[in-house]
Amino acid sequence: MQRTIDLQGHRGARGLFPENTLTGFIGALAIGVDTLELDVTLTADGVVVVSHDPLLNPDHTRTAQGAWLAQPGPSIRSMRWQELAAYDVGRLRPGSDYAAQFPDQAAHDGARIPRLVDVLRLDSSVAFNIELKSSPRMDGVDAAALAEAAVAAADACGATPRIIVQSFDWRGPRRLRQTRPDIRLAWLTRGEILAEARSWWDGPHPGDFGGSVPRAVAAEGGPLWTPLYSELTANGIAEAHALGLAVVPWTVNQPSDMRRLLLWGVDGLITDRPDLARPVLSDLGLPLPPRRPTRLGA
Repeated sequence: MQRTIDLQGHRGARGLFPENTLTGFIGALAIGVDTLELDVTLTADGVVVVSHDPLLNPDHTRTAQGAWLAQPGPSIRSMRWQELAAYDVGRLRPGSDYAAQFPDQAAHDGARIPRLVDVLRLDSSVAFNIELKSSPRMDGVDAAALAEAAVAAADACGATPRIIVQSFDWRGPRRLRQTRPDIRLAWLTRGEILAEARSWWDGPHPGDFGGSVPRAVAAEGGPLWTPLYSELTANGIAEAHALGLAVVPWTVNQPSDMRRLLLWGVDGLITDRPDLARPVLSDLGLPLPPRRPTRLGA
């Protein structure tokens, strides 16, 4: 059987389009990805919206009048959906570190923060990797409630068989493991939170598993481990595979890193630049996801 790779467009294709916007997701579909990776949180009136940041980010957010925000905020949790929809997130702030990080991102003025249901309805064949943006440090966003609201949105769109739910805050995926065993789960990890793993993971710690993060993920039932790519080793991938886990690292943007990880045996790539990943896949003789040209309102 031919090996397949899950190519995931991170926040759509953040290196080329405004992140977590319908424009960005449509752009990623046209490039050709298997999965759209995105972030979700809740508004004050309980709408599941697609946004990475708990506060409006001044590096890419303007008011309806076109003025850049002077500072982070307000919080998305404090606003109703109609208030939030007035902000423009289609352009990176000139001179910001964020703009320097993504010099190839094209501006699309008028792009808004979408609802999750709007994204799930874009295409009936692509998969969605939904990251729950909750945190043990964050007030106002209940991890279990966010997980259930995200799945309810997927149910309403008929997209449930095509979603993965992931989080650094394991309380959300753990709730779904208990209440919705039909949902595929992924367990996000990064080294900087391991010292606080008992808080982020709501109990477990790598020390309980001989220091092994893959063993901790396997104990949760897997089936997907999504580690920070720079912390991943060939031995770590082999250990995860021996435990029955698929390994899909984030956020891999350099072709040299993509090639190395693919040769080590990863099962997918989460990337801001799916356009750069496709030639690497092709060079290694791996199948490419189809291009899915679409448009708003289609």
